[in-house]
Amino acid sequence: MKKNRICQLFGIQYPLIQGGMVWASGWRLAAAVSEAGGLGIIGAGSMHPDTLRLHIQKLKAATQKPFAVNLPLLYPEMELLLDLLIEEAVPVVFTSAGNPNLWTSFLKEKGCVVVHVVSSVKFAEKAVAAGVDAIVAEGFEAGGHNGREETTTMTLIPLVRNAIKLPLIAAGGIATGEAMLAAFALGAEGVQVGSRFVASIEASCHQAFKEEVLQAQEGSTELTLKELTPVRLLKNAFYQEIKKEYEKGATPEILAATLGKGRAKKGMFEGDLEEGELEIGQVAALIDTIIPAEQIVREMLSAYNSTLTRLYETGPFDL
Repeated sequence: MKKNRICQLFGIQYPLIQGGMVWASGWRLAAAVSEAGGLGIIGAGSMHPDTLRLHIQKLKAATQKPFAVNLPLLYPEMELLLDLLIEEAVPVVFTSAGNPNLWTSFLKEKGCVVVHVVSSVKFAEKAVAAGVDAIVAEGFEAGGHNGREETTTMTLIPLVRNAIKLPLIAAGGIATGEAMLAAFALGAEGVQVGSRFVASIEASCHQAFKEEVLQAQEGSTELTLKELTPVRLLKNAFYQEIKKEYEKGATPEILAATLGKGRAKKGMFEGDLEEGELEIGQVAALIDTIIPAEQIVREMLSAYNSTLTRLYETGPFDL
């Protein structure tokens, strides 16, 4: 493949971006993906400023390749984090979960490439107006926090492609080279892969969580807690507790109290598979191995190439 706009924008070899997932996307995973030719991302959403700085410094010591940091815009220590990103000369910043108007101009003035994650055409257009350099359009198959629209990746990508001219990255339900090729056919120029990298050797989440991901089947996840912030979870004991509250007509206040604090850390980082929040995408049903990140990249690219060859050999329809 010739280097497209995504490769040129980030200075990477392959248009494959690793998702900046909380409790999973530390410096080891990001460095491994960047070294493999993709774009590794540190997930700042689960890090205090000092922890984030340490991860960035370790990442820069491990690779000379481009990397990024994913920054949820609702983070309570936002100004501290922004100053930290500038001090550490982070080249690319992915923003999510908030208004891109707030900080895009600031980051771009400091020389950062800025990418915003959206779940709808409306938010894509707002991000374009804010001046971002590229868009990640994420379908609701994706794990973790998600949009309320419930638009699938297969539908969302062509909708956003038709609405904007910026480089477009597809996310949500992409864990194979075949899915990567499908996203390109729909108009994406890159893919962001999250759940598949959870089941990698380098991911910083708990081994028990990784192994639980391998057990997932069709229907093992659900998008819930829409009254708070929609999130896709594995259906464990905590999920069942939430479901019971819904059956009793729970208010947002009751749901928030049931959720409490630290559920994601308890589940994904500490390995409490019953009471923790286990964020993963629908595509977990396709994942059955825990392997190095570099192998994930190679397997996806190889499957992309072989599928492209097979389709080429099949040829066009006779009309």
